[in-house]
Amino acid sequence: MSGLSRKEKNPLTVLSSCRSLYVNRETIWLTKIKMLIELTILSACIFPSGQAFDAQKLRSDFLQVLRSRRVCEVPLRVEFAKPVAKPLCQDSAQPSAEASLDSWPKSNSSNIEDSLKEEKLYLTTEAYASRGYVSIAIDSRYHGERAQSTTAYQDALISAWKTGKTMPFIYDTVRNFMLWQVWDLIKLADYLTHREDIDNARIGVTGISLGGMHAWFAAFADTRYAVVVPVIGVQGFLWAIDNDKWQARVDSIKPVFEVACDDLGKSAIDKEVVKKVWDRIAPGLASKFDSPYSIPAIAPRPLLILNGAEDPRCPLGGLKIPESNARNAYGEFHKPNNFKFIAQPGIAHQMTPYMTKEASEWFDRFFKAQFGI
Repeated sequence: MSGLSRKEKNPLTVLSSCRSLYVNRETIWLTKIKMLIELTILSACIFPSGQAFDAQKLRSDFLQVLRSRRVCEVPLRVEFAKPVAKPLCQDSAQPSAEASLDSWPKSNSSNIEDSLKEEKLYLTTEAYASRGYVSIAIDSRYHGERAQSTTAYQDALISAWKTGKTMPFIYDTVRNFMLWQVWDLIKLADYLTHREDIDNARIGVTGISLGGMHAWFAAFADTRYAVVVPVIGVQGFLWAIDNDKWQARVDSIKPVFEVACDDLGKSAIDKEVVKKVWDRIAPGLASKFDSPYSIPAIAPRPLLILNGAEDPRCPLGGLKIPESNARNAYGEFHKPNNFKFIAQPGIAHQMTPYMTKEASEWFDRFFKAQFGI
């Protein structure tokens, strides 16, 4: 792990930026994940549908699922490493998210390198650091340095389907290892909150694509993440199945669905195969932990959801109920301005300069402006 932090205690906030390589059949996405904290729990409220909702119980149930396939807890340990000279890529394409990340608004700083302390936590987060944040980046398991081959992620997904022992998609609870994805982000929060140079009340989380899903579920699971910005990651998994809009998401990790199709004796992948795979590799993802329930559980912490209006992996129709439920939840806390959903017109599954600008301003608004900084 590696990161940049101020030599002196940061008076503003901690903005952790976690990085992983999201593999699909066409490209590699660099995901940037950032974090936040506020120890609040959403009490029971009523959705517009009339359904009662208890965020605390839902969160407890989710954490129980995370622990269900673990043999034992592994003590938190931090090991500093050397910078990566030749990072392992799981596709021949080059990371396409960097162009947008490079457009992230930076503060004018001529001596940024002198004002930063290198702790060798692999990162490309100078843009955030230049804006007064402490930034941290981690490799996700089966990605980057934590991958042993270019097919590590797909192999892990297939193994999860075959054995039911791990959950490498979003959740990930690998037996006898320190984990990544949601579990690793919870452990990272443990680490950050014990650092003297970090303001525990202001830790933010954001991510792109798979990283956006990580940010979403990490904030749902851990209330220490106080400001949340998932980018092109939030979607309705069950809605996509029910409305025959699952194809693009399935295509992004298709090998596991192809194996499941064969195992189930099907001639082609259909909605039944999709539902069974999700239930097997990520229990509850297409039911009780889906976006209509886990997204409002983030309230009242500031949440900005950024999607492309034409994104086939995160169909806009699948966000109508989660958005409605979230607005109701934030309304219950009298914090309607703490929630915002933007679907950029004409944009498919891609990070854009507009999204980076909106994310940057959202963090500054709740990390700086509210403190008169």
